[in-house]
Amino acid sequence: MSQQSEAETVEPFDAVDVIRAKRDRGELTGEQVDWVVDAYTRGVVAEEQMSALAMAVLLNGMSRAETARWTAAMIASGERLDLSAGLSRPTADKHSTGGVGDKITLPLAPLVAACGVAVPQLSGRGLGHTGGTLDKMEAIPGWRASLSTAEVRRQLEDVGAVVCAAGADLAPADKRLYALRDVTGTVESVPLIASSIMSKKIAEGTDALVLDVKVGSGAFMKDRASARELAQTMVALGTDAGVRTVALLTDMATPLGLTAGNALEVAESVEVLAGGGPADVVELTLALAREMLSAAGVHGVDPAAALADGRAMDAWRAMVAAQGGDPSASLPTARESDVVLSPADGVLARLDALAVGVAAWRLGAGRARREDPVQAGAGVELHAKPGEEVRAGQPLMTLHTDTPGRFARAREALEGAVDVVSAGSVVDVPDLVLERVGD
Repeated sequence: MSQQSEAETVEPFDAVDVIRAKRDRGELTGEQVDWVVDAYTRGVVAEEQMSALAMAVLLNGMSRAETARWTAAMIASGERLDLSAGLSRPTADKHSTGGVGDKITLPLAPLVAACGVAVPQLSGRGLGHTGGTLDKMEAIPGWRASLSTAEVRRQLEDVGAVVCAAGADLAPADKRLYALRDVTGTVESVPLIASSIMSKKIAEGTDALVLDVKVGSGAFMKDRASARELAQTMVALGTDAGVRTVALLTDMATPLGLTAGNALEVAESVEVLAGGGPADVVELTLALAREMLSAAGVHGVDPAAALADGRAMDAWRAMVAAQGGDPSASLPTARESDVVLSPADGVLARLDALAVGVAAWRLGAGRARREDPVQAGAGVELHAKPGEEVRAGQPLMTLHTDTPGRFARAREALEGAVDVVSAGSVVDVPDLVLERVGD
């Protein structure tokens, strides 16, 4: 039997022992957490072993200390930025857990920049439902998502806001683990969701972070208790890492605004920046802006004034132009459209967000696999929201796509998505902002 080579690495732990510890409801030590995340990133812990550990975490949970250590280990797997270093203004970022028609980043980033806080918004692409923030921004002719760290810093100083792709070196362990969770039924684990989101946000090096945790049919968290648990976990992670963090729980039973798609949502965002736009989009944009300004230590500044006087629009145009986009260019439009009509006279009582999101996805606005393309002009345009009166035969929605063969499946997704009650009925429309978590 040959002697072990001096060059061979001897691992301090065994993956099976770590899996058993969590399977048996034990608490992993900090050293075990550090090792298993690093070893998985290096390929020492096999995919099936990390799958088993993720399932054990889903079933048995993690303590606050475990979750914080897991998040720190994922941050340590890659580059840690400090985008606030050397800037002449404080920084604040925002993260949404995602919903249908959630275009808030687009008006929010330039609005907060116009109020004196720099916004480093490192974003991603959508998978399922509608496109992500980068998909929406890429509907703008010429705009580019990929920037170097030096370009991000320069734009934060010169413009005050940047929306761009996160670099490949930012929490690379999370990229591997997220893909694994997606195919092993372990996405729903609150500690793993929280650490996935917060590892990337903390790694950015922002001073403050505001979280928009969606609740309802069109959101990842379907009920308020689960959303609150996720919000509390993420706020604790941010606080423990020295980032001022607060969260808002917001309603996602109904789509946000009147559009779900990419170019459609950009156009609606520009309406908000011009001082108009749907009331719910304006309300949430201002609520999040006020939280970001407060968390960044900027007080006595009214973001509503920056919308009204054009400063936010100026910041938007500068932000788009700095990344090669033409803020004056016409946005793409789909070649085909199809109108969905109201089935009866009365009051629209329900418009299911998930159904609208699936319809937009089937029209080409989202992707099933990361490599799939999206149609910039595809999506759903809404003509009424819950609480409004409608007439039989009145347009409720317009479906947009370049591929008319997609209309049938989009309409299938919308079956049962709408309830119309008798005229004069009082419809209980939930508040948009449900709850605040954090100091």
